[in-house]
Amino acid sequence: MANPVFNSKNFQEQMHSGDGRGGAATQQAPGWYQGGSRGQAPQGQTQQPQFGQRVPQGQPSQQYTPEQLEQMYAQPAAGPADTGRMSYNDVIAKTVITLLLVVAGAAVGWNMPALMLPGAIVGLVLGLVNAFKREPSPVLILIYAAAQGLFLGGISGVFEQMWPGIAVQAVLATLCVFAVTLALFASGKWRVSKKSVKIFMVAMIGYALFSVVNLFLMLFGVTDAMFGLRGEFPLLGLGIGLLAVFLAAFSLIMDFTAITQGVQAGAPQKYSWSAAFGLTVTLIWLYVEILRILAILRGND
Repeated sequence: MANPVFNSKNFQEQMHSGDGRGGAATQQAPGWYQGGSRGQAPQGQTQQPQFGQRVPQGQPSQQYTPEQLEQMYAQPAAGPADTGRMSYNDVIAKTVITLLLVVAGAAVGWNMPALMLPGAIVGLVLGLVNAFKREPSPVLILIYAAAQGLFLGGISGVFEQMWPGIAVQAVLATLCVFAVTLALFASGKWRVSKKSVKIFMVAMIGYALFSVVNLFLMLFGVTDAMFGLRGEFPLLGLGIGLLAVFLAAFSLIMDFTAITQGVQAGAPQKYSWSAAFGLTVTLIWLYVEILRILAILRGND
């Protein structure tokens, strides 16, 4: 689902404080890249006056030879990694790491289905902790990924025994949805607007309420179908499932938007872990929903 870390007050303050586009946004937060020519000169060197500034009386100005100036201009520009800022490559690298841990955990859960429930509980707890933590914790994010892998591997193995080939189908469908969503965002054909976010939030609240009611009906034995009302009324289950897939795809768009804004604003590099966490959460949710849709469709196999 949409990454709560990106919507947190702490992240928004950090991102907008380093925007550098005038007004209060030019007051940079601690840890941000202090770029430009207004920074302090290295120790032992005199700072070169800016264009139009008068050199203070009695203070010698630093003179550079043409060779020194040419060498300075020939130096490569400092990238985001050199200045401690968030970059796309860093987000991709950390997302790959978390997903590899999910896959590793899934391999263990596939062969040891008993770990499915503990993995789900640990994943739920750490998911909430990471989502509302002020600062991202790489260790907790990686443990979350491994725990969720145990859950996904266990439930996928159980479903695979009931409906052979369903796990591969769910993985391929998840990758297809992710690829199409990323392509639409990269091409500019799908963007987040205030109106669409409001609609998304209303739909998410409705989906969450239905899920809670459905869970209670299953716990109290009102319905004995495998997926509760979704399994008892397949058309309803398919409709809710397709809605959930669309909401997950829109969550990806929101994550992509937040990542783009963070990179452009020069957010601290540590928030690359927040981006990786948000993408991992959404992809796991998307996979589970697709797996459930396929199970409903193949219920009579």
